[in-house]
Amino acid sequence: MMQILDANKEHKIWPLFRLGFRVFFLGGALFSALGMLLWILTLSGVTTLPGVQNPIWWHAHEMLFGFTLAIVAGFVMTAMQNWTGVPGIKSWPLAVVSLLWLLPRLLMPLRGELNPLVITLDLVWLPIVAGMLARPVLQVKQWRNLFFVPLFLFFTLLNALSYYAAVSGNWQLSERVFITMVLALSALITVMGGRVIPFFTARATHTDKVEPLPWLEKLSLISIWLSVFTWLLLPRIPATNLLLALILIVTAIAHLIRLSRWNYKLTVPVPLLWVLHLGYAFIPLGLLALAATSIQMGISVSLASHWLSAGAMGSVILGMIARVSLGHSGRALDITRPMVLAFVLVILAAILRSLLPMIAPALTLTAYHSSAACWIAAYGIFCWIYWPILTQPRADGHPG
Repeated sequence: MMQILDANKEHKIWPLFRLGFRVFFLGGALFSALGMLLWILTLSGVTTLPGVQNPIWWHAHEMLFGFTLAIVAGFVMTAMQNWTGVPGIKSWPLAVVSLLWLLPRLLMPLRGELNPLVITLDLVWLPIVAGMLARPVLQVKQWRNLFFVPLFLFFTLLNALSYYAAVSGNWQLSERVFITMVLALSALITVMGGRVIPFFTARATHTDKVEPLPWLEKLSLISIWLSVFTWLLLPRIPATNLLLALILIVTAIAHLIRLSRWNYKLTVPVPLLWVLHLGYAFIPLGLLALAATSIQMGISVSLASHWLSAGAMGSVILGMIARVSLGHSGRALDITRPMVLAFVLVILAAILRSLLPMIAPALTLTAYHSSAACWIAAYGIFCWIYWPILTQPRADGHPG
């Protein structure tokens, strides 16, 4: 009888708000495609952000704190139900927090990044998500997953610092905060990637799961989080820049070794696997690029960071939301050719944005436009294919 009552209650909820992955994956993907379109039109001289004082700040902020954190929130809110056994956030609480995420995205192009209402709304939704994540962890005393609560509060702090930098006109602080955020999100990918990529690979290739090496796991994770906080806190002087570069190089090597152990050679026939492996490979490349930036080897901070943002985040996110959306909607883990094309396009977008300006600086503007076009197409394809999946009930009739 309880199961029947639960099913009846579930059926009264619009499918988009039955679990966090639905609204945040679809909303985040739509926003990323639209945001990239507005950005490339702005670079072309078209007035698409009338209220924004600094379009570069807007682009960096919205792709990190708007797009990427929406995906992270949707993923963790959904996964927390599996980890703890406590039903996930749904119905009107989920609708409210997703609206609080959406409103700053819609208002900022019109009102600008200095508007008090925009700032207030954007600083509210992340702590609410942190509270929603804390409740099931505290309820079952699963302290391992409490990690995400301070992490979301740290993201809130970085978001507040980014607005402070915008209001004070301090671009150096803005850049420091944005790169810290890129590194923190990359670190989160390494945490979650270590949990799921070897597992997904073993299941899809019918092989034994690669057992982690404790020393390598500690080195990989400690060093990348150390990179996050040293980038944020250390003064920019030659001695500390050299120290930061060394930390980044050690971190890159550790993650290259880590990735090499995950049977990447077996992933070629499985797009849902190779997109994750290739996406993860951008992390050590980006760390090495940031190391080169730290010791002034001719690579700009912006160029180096896009190995991580456009590369690792763009590819891993697209691969993860494609897989998770199928699994949590009661569908087989089979993707169509257009989705494989989307994976190719998002990786191409990263290469064009990160590598082309390095080897052919004269083609930098071409790289921006072509990369943006690939990104928009990749995430546009996802929205086209997954709209019915994310807005309709599960295929197997189960809740969620």
